[in-house]
Amino acid sequence: MRAPKVVKLLLVMSACSALAAGCDSSTSPGISPEIANVVDSFQYQVTDIRNYSHINDYTWQNTGTTANVNQSTAITGGTATLVILDADGTEVYSRSLGENGTFVTAAGVSGSWTIRVTYAAASATVNFRVQKTT
Repeated sequence: MRAPKVVKLLLVMSACSALAAGCDSSTSPGISPEIANVVDSFQYQVTDIRNYSHINDYTWQNTGTTANVNQSTAITGGTATLVILDADGTEVYSRSLGENGTFVTAAGVSGSWTIRVTYAAASATVNFRVQKTT
């Protein structure tokens, strides 16, 4: 007995999906960073990103006008960049996450700031903290 065409099509589609799932993609489907996001303190950590490209935005409440940024990242391929925008959308910080150390943002408007992490074919372990300057 021959299988109906619909069954054959489903088998072919299933086989293609299984093959695609086993292949290494140039862009990962996503990452699951550990984030602690409270007023005046934002912490971000993700381990073992591999060849990941994406832009991730997070909203953070800063009651101040500047922030201290502590970066501790190991990049083994591609690039990872941290950009911070103040409540008016003005860029107050931009730096490669490959630059480790403690830095200070430019002065901005307090309120809802945007933390933007941009990955371009990045392979890395990323760890940074942004805290209101006291």
